[in-house]
Amino acid sequence: MTARTTRARHRAARRPVTPLTELAQNAAVGRRTAVAAAGGALLVSTFGGAMAAQAAPMETGHAKMNSVDLNALTSQARESLSNAPVVTVAPDAELSVEKSAVSVVSAADNEDYQAELAAQEAEEAAEAAAAEAAEAAASAVSTASSSVDVPASAIGNSVISIASRYIGVPYVSGGSSPSGFDCSGFTSYVFAQLGISLPHSSSAQAGYGTQVPASQAQPGDLMWTPGHVSIYAGGNTMIDASKPGTVVDFRTIWQSNPTFIRLG
Repeated sequence: MTARTTRARHRAARRPVTPLTELAQNAAVGRRTAVAAAGGALLVSTFGGAMAAQAAPMETGHAKMNSVDLNALTSQARESLSNAPVVTVAPDAELSVEKSAVSVVSAADNEDYQAELAAQEAEEAAEAAAAEAAEAAASAVSTASSSVDVPASAIGNSVISIASRYIGVPYVSGGSSPSGFDCSGFTSYVFAQLGISLPHSSSAQAGYGTQVPASQAQPGDLMWTPGHVSIYAGGNTMIDASKPGTVVDFRTIWQSNPTFIRLG
């Protein structure tokens, strides 16, 4: 009879199933229990309280901004919108616009503008009349006070032309302006307008320019004698501020053997 060898079959040891009461206890002490089904068996995994106590790190900066609860913001926006005042307009409301007539007046019909133009024209006319009267008076003084005829050679001469503007200006001792001249003040003022600077002294003016013979003297040359200076006007004439009680004028040369000086 053949002997049979019988081997005992052993099943792998199984981990005892955690009773539900133990799960409840774990939950009570703050343990986390994971339950999963594997091969028809119920697997339970329990994590200690230390693991559960580890909180997620606090987010800061942009991470915190990204973690904003959008649902909460939406709720706030809806609440603000619901609390906003509501403006209602009646369906039969009408919009009325006031209209006013605009009147346009031409420049020709504008009385204020025409009065302003008339005043401006009157002012310009008065200024022109005053200038014309002043020029006529100066011409009359020049004609009346001139004791000699101005030589043709002096006409157009720049020095004589400037000097003749001041005919009739009274002699003033120490004067050097159109309100009054003395002899050297007059000559220095005239030549200054031509860019030639002369001292206010007749003796000092004798040292300026170049002396020329009487035969070569020309209108506009400086004419000097001790104590007096004038401007040669050609021929036997000169223009000067002579002495107290006289005015600037063309005169016959009264000095003997004057010195002629050419400037410029």
